[in-house]
Amino acid sequence: MITKKERGFTIIELLVVVAIIAVLAAIVLVNVTQYINKGKDAAIKGNMATILTNSAVYYDANGNYTNFSASSTYTTPAAAITAAGKTVTPSTNSSGSNFCACSTLFDTTNGNYCVDSSGYKKQTNTACSTRCVTGIGATGVCVD
Repeated sequence: MITKKERGFTIIELLVVVAIIAVLAAIVLVNVTQYINKGKDAAIKGNMATILTNSAVYYDANGNYTNFSASSTYTTPAAAITAAGKTVTPSTNSSGSNFCACSTLFDTTNGNYCVDSSGYKKQTNTACSTRCVTGIGATGVCVD
């Protein structure tokens, strides 16, 4: 026969189980967040590649990049990056012959991704304000 003392779990047993579940949940949450951010970074890089492709099409049609950052071929993928919670910094030199775009990423080690009219694509830790500067020269649009 079962007595009152033998029923259920002790408070210590319940606390141990709750502590184990909390530790496991914390580990899972950290890993899930990292994978979500890697997915967002991949989407940003894909949108930056679209901006690069669209800039070439725009240049073929217009002969320069002067108003590219105001066109829908730029603003559509840039809006997707903004919707992900990051920003895109475009820059065109004074003659409109070169174009650069840089975006921040969720990766904090190398947190910026730059593309330019020469076909350059690179992830780096150099800030976008340094990489795509106003008044860029005739060559080497994305500055390392």
